[in-house]
Amino acid sequence: MNHRLDYFKLSPQASNKLVELTMQLSKKPLLADLAHLIMLRASQINGCAFCVDMHVKEAKIHGERELRLHHVAVWRESPLFTPVERAALEWTEALTLLNPPGISDSVYGAVSEQFSPEDLSDLSFLIVAINGWNRVNVAFQAIPGSSDKLFGLTKANLS
Repeated sequence: MNHRLDYFKLSPQASNKLVELTMQLSKKPLLADLAHLIMLRASQINGCAFCVDMHVKEAKIHGERELRLHHVAVWRESPLFTPVERAALEWTEALTLLNPPGISDSVYGAVSEQFSPEDLSDLSFLIVAINGWNRVNVAFQAIPGSSDKLFGLTKANLS
């Protein structure tokens, strides 16, 4: 499979702003621990092979257990996630799928119990960012693993 176009070269300012947003949010104390899980889950839902590949490798490099990465797709049934992680994954699914009539009060209430207003806002913007990445990578058929050297993902020893 060949990717359709190189959006980084064609739209460098927009691409770099999205990188900047993603990096800024991923470094927030609470989100640093959750970022790989939520970016992986959104990417699974959106069918973005490039991003699934990238976030599995990043998570492994940052010490995430492989079994937990396998369980992200079945997080509701898995005993491996904390209440905060479960809330983040639930919010990720709600914002990624965004079904009518929107986010229910029960989902919002459950997530609000686990996150401060600022953390919930930051989490939401990180979910928006990964959904943006998923959409451009799916649209332009980014090839999984094609940027491993650029992003230092060869350290994950996954191929």
